[in-house]
Amino acid sequence: MSTNTFFKNYLATLPEERKDAFSKLVQTIEDNIREGFESCIIYNMPGWVVPYSIYPGGYHCKPKSPLPFLNVANQKGFIALYHMGLYADKGLHDWFIDNYPKHSKYKLDMGKSCIRFKRMTDIPFDLIAELIQKMKVKDWITLYERSFKK
Repeated sequence: MSTNTFFKNYLATLPEERKDAFSKLVQTIEDNIREGFESCIIYNMPGWVVPYSIYPGGYHCKPKSPLPFLNVANQKGFIALYHMGLYADKGLHDWFIDNYPKHSKYKLDMGKSCIRFKRMTDIPFDLIAELIQKMKVKDWITLYERSFKK
């Protein structure tokens, strides 16, 4: 199944009230992700990875998988954005936390790499676009190797 077909099928399974926001989130990522990352199906959700052609070692936890960077998923009570750079880079994490209140009147609901959006009308797409633009493939590889590879 092609990635585009998977994305369309994934979107079709979403509750009606989440489809527009989810589509806009995916489009925001597509419009802002740096050259070299590839969209794919990873962990049974839409994702963006560093392909083997750029990073042949793959993911250390699962070497037969390309290096994951970003995922979006429909969860039971929210849409989730998983950004591995937020987990690995304290400066980027702090930047995001500091800037979130400038884009949303609601409290940030975030784990180590997971941003949870419970209100579809309050997803800060401009902030997400800025976040996505902040990391190039080579930056992610360097950060990944420094933070996770042993």
